[in-house]
Amino acid sequence: MKRGKKYVEAAKLVDRAALYDVNDAIALVKKAASAKFDETVEAHIRTGCDGRHADQQVRGAVVLPHGTGKTVRVLVFAKNEKADIAREAGADYVGAEELIPKIQNEGWLDFDVVVATPDMMGVVGRLGRVLGPKGLMPNPKAGTVTMDVAKAIKDIKAGKIEYRLDKTNIIHVPLGKVSFTEEQIADNFQTLIDAIIKAKPSTLKGTYLKSVVITSTMGPGVKVNPTKFFG
Repeated sequence: MKRGKKYVEAAKLVDRAALYDVNDAIALVKKAASAKFDETVEAHIRTGCDGRHADQQVRGAVVLPHGTGKTVRVLVFAKNEKADIAREAGADYVGAEELIPKIQNEGWLDFDVVVATPDMMGVVGRLGRVLGPKGLMPNPKAGTVTMDVAKAIKDIKAGKIEYRLDKTNIIHVPLGKVSFTEEQIADNFQTLIDAIIKAKPSTLKGTYLKSVVITSTMGPGVKVNPTKFFG
């Protein structure tokens, strides 16, 4: 894959063989970010889990103290009083069965997170083939299937992110924007890592966090020393 001139220059700042302390890694990622837009800072965490086994799944949600820097559009599936509460709490879209054809047939996906009350999951389940592959399916573990829709919306708007293993047992999550201060990104990172360590499957044998890389949207990856998190 041919890299652009800016990426090649930025990559020179990073020693690929080194494992950096978190603060040094974040400083490097900020320094190496050269795009004209405010890049997202991301963490990519390779685990020793085997997600094919139900007892080695890692999934949950955490509210980042400084948010993600992104405006999140929330769709809520709810009826009656819960629908009114969702609107008051700042949901961008609220609806029920009438949204099914819009999403299924018209391909409407102008939202980033889907929340549903438990009684609506039968309806939402019909959208599994559309929402599932995009990681948009509401899930109780992530706090997106709940009767307390107001709290769910508030948390999501405040910077709640979901983490989960992908097919290769890696967790990919945003940590904020390049415009954030190093302290803000470090706070967000620590909050995330604490949650992921707490979510370690009890059945896992061997290394849990195999590698941790922090990067920006267009920048080179910087490896963080994962042994530092188990002090």
